[in-house]
Amino acid sequence: MLVGLVGVGLLGHAVVSRLRAAGHEVIGHDVVAERVKALITLGGRPGGSVKGVVEAADLVCVVLPSLAAVEEVVLGPAGIAAAARRGQTVAQMSTISPALTERLAAECRARGVAFLDCPVSGTSGMVERGDGLIFVGGERPLYERWRPVLESILPRAVFVGAAGQAMVLKLVANLLVALNSAAAAEALSMAARAGLDVRLALEILTASAASSRMLEVRGPMIARREFPPQMKLDLFMKDLHLIQEAAAAVGAPLPLTDAAEALYRQAQTAGRGGEDLAVVVTALD
Repeated sequence: MLVGLVGVGLLGHAVVSRLRAAGHEVIGHDVVAERVKALITLGGRPGGSVKGVVEAADLVCVVLPSLAAVEEVVLGPAGIAAAARRGQTVAQMSTISPALTERLAAECRARGVAFLDCPVSGTSGMVERGDGLIFVGGERPLYERWRPVLESILPRAVFVGAAGQAMVLKLVANLLVALNSAAAAEALSMAARAGLDVRLALEILTASAASSRMLEVRGPMIARREFPPQMKLDLFMKDLHLIQEAAAAVGAPLPLTDAAEALYRQAQTAGRGGEDLAVVVTALD
């Protein structure tokens, strides 16, 4: 199987590594030359452009950082839908809004291009280890057709419903990521101020009823006060605002998320946006 990727940043690179480990050929494109070099190092080949990827690949995955970039790459004049063969499939894996997801699906369908809503649950580091899952929205027969490829990226690709519904669930998942990461930061900050050995406290907490996946993933960063990006805070702020917008659209109150967003925004305003979202602990410091 020749799988195409448009966008090979942190998450895209992890997806490529999983596809290559499963024996798939990969062709990719990114506007950042260093990312293309990293793709080649993994055994992938450069497509040279979005069109180059689409013309060569059986399945085209989109892994990009912003809604505007996704819309342009999928629907723009030099985008996937314009270059795709009739019946070719786009798997949109970026975190975007449910509304944009539904529009992309409708526009692709009108142009004879199949569309899957495939957001990834897991940091780039988790995905590289094969830890996480993929939420899938779209037509079930299309999901069944591509499920083996998706499950070569992560062990489970779970069908959720129509296009857009998988994205809603991804935003719900990221809501919990936001709250659990902020809670880990708050807890370990309190432990440190009380004079506890923070690394010992972390070891005990992760073995206790108080553990969470984000305590396991981001607790060590918080304890070390080192924040190499698995999910850059700048990108995660986009996700937080998408969560707030989606919740407002369905009338769901988010008092905890709104409080956490203020802490994350404080860390971002302090110039820490390029670091992992665990850097939220610096707002407490």
